[in-house]
Amino acid sequence: MNRNNRTPDQLATDIIAGDRIRRSNDLSLFLTAPLEELQEGAGRLQRHFCGKHIDFCTIINGRSGRCGENCKYCAQAACHHTGIDEYGFLPKEEIIRNARANQEAGANRFAIVTSGRALTGRDFDKAIETYKEMKRTLTIDLCASHGLLTREQLHRLHEAGVTSYHHNIETSRRFFPQICTSHTYDDRIRTIKMAQEEGFCVCSGGIIGMGETWEDRLDMALSLQELGIESIPINALMPIPGTGMEGRPQLPAEDILRTIAFFRYINPTANIRLAAGRKLLPQNGATAFETGASASITGNMLTTSGTTIKEDMQMLKDLGLTNKDEDCTAATGTCGAH
Repeated sequence: MNRNNRTPDQLATDIIAGDRIRRSNDLSLFLTAPLEELQEGAGRLQRHFCGKHIDFCTIINGRSGRCGENCKYCAQAACHHTGIDEYGFLPKEEIIRNARANQEAGANRFAIVTSGRALTGRDFDKAIETYKEMKRTLTIDLCASHGLLTREQLHRLHEAGVTSYHHNIETSRRFFPQICTSHTYDDRIRTIKMAQEEGFCVCSGGIIGMGETWEDRLDMALSLQELGIESIPINALMPIPGTGMEGRPQLPAEDILRTIAFFRYINPTANIRLAAGRKLLPQNGATAFETGASASITGNMLTTSGTTIKEDMQMLKDLGLTNKDEDCTAATGTCGAH
């Protein structure tokens, strides 16, 4: 069969056998195939590479607001007026208490996320102290999201017990200047590569629904594959009043589900992670967990409400899935679960 004329089912079979999607392939199938057929193939890939395992991470907004960057979608940018709570780095005890509660509720990993171009100075030192204490007293895996860090900072984080670093590319290289001009796409790529060189599992994805094209979404999926990203959060824009994206129409569920499906074909061994916008999906994403998505953020998002861990654990039980690592059968042995 011509490699450029495969059905979704045949493409899934070939990927399971070792084939991979490249930029040179005809990608039109992902945009023209019936959604149900595309989802069936994505579900096959998910079951083959990730088994019944769904990886759940939780986050805490460790420092909020007052960010000097101008990302149009972000409620925490100082140039926007969104009325969110603004505060400095949280006390260590509050963060650890939150992490312990999430661990006991069944989450696989816990991340501190901070606003700003980069976490520096005394706030960064506080973060290191907090991670060290969590590593010493908890068993939950630790993730960090602190912006454009230096290599030395990334090294200190890794030594403190953090195993995953989150840093989105957000969109395609072409569209990035339309959403942010205070730093560049290459700044983000450089940080990702340094984190990988320090030994982190990198979590990187983006936002759909900001005005990008379908080709931009495909480009983002391919760029993440080329970077070797193991965990890919897909956010559907939730337009926040006061931001540069205020008033944008919310994406239909079918567009989100199609994006999740073709991200699975292009990144078959990665964790495709539901993030913001889950409530736009049928049954709060239950269908997505069987048609490409093998992970999710759970609990509260940064500035928008998510679902509770208890609700998600019940959803897994109802779907016959599990959050236990031993059921993950990815080709990498981890499916992005670190």
